[in-house]
Amino acid sequence: MKKKGLLWIVLGLLLIAAAFSIIGYNVVDNIRAKHASQKALQELEAMIKDMPEVDYPEYMRYPDMEMPVKKIDDREYVGMISLPSIGRELPVISDWNYENLETAPCRYAGSAYKNNMVICAHNYDSHFGLISNLNYGDSIIFTDMVGNVFEYRVTEVVSLEPTENEIMKNGEWDLTLFTCTLNGADRVTVRCELIDK
Repeated sequence: MKKKGLLWIVLGLLLIAAAFSIIGYNVVDNIRAKHASQKALQELEAMIKDMPEVDYPEYMRYPDMEMPVKKIDDREYVGMISLPSIGRELPVISDWNYENLETAPCRYAGSAYKNNMVICAHNYDSHFGLISNLNYGDSIIFTDMVGNVFEYRVTEVVSLEPTENEIMKNGEWDLTLFTCTLNGADRVTVRCELIDK
């Protein structure tokens, strides 16, 4: 009987150690992602700052054109997103995959030029971990790689099931942001409309 009790204690301690290891990994990964995205953001800001101002942006004449990208460390970036009410300013990678998500938010689908862009990110505190705190009317600003600025207003914050990925790309929203909930069971989804279309 004593052996069984000791076995349960050892097993419990191993599970606690495993939990702390996972928490530690997540903390370190969040810090790494924050540094990687901030480095890319600084480089993108410098690139965009040097772009000449134009009176009539090219995308207005050709809305079906591809969004310009800039390459940093073997990743192509499509722009930057600012979420002032939660204190986030982040680069946006042109195409999403799991490796890119480890660095910064990614364009999941669509285009700012066609008013149907979807951006996804990990729920790291330094990325989209706080988007559930956005409220109706909050401002979101996206700046593309040639300096065009698109200002949006949050219209709703909803929770979708992971199987509802197609709903992310369909609908009347000009911009959609999404991330996983902490337990990964659902997707926090923020729908936005473009101000001054």
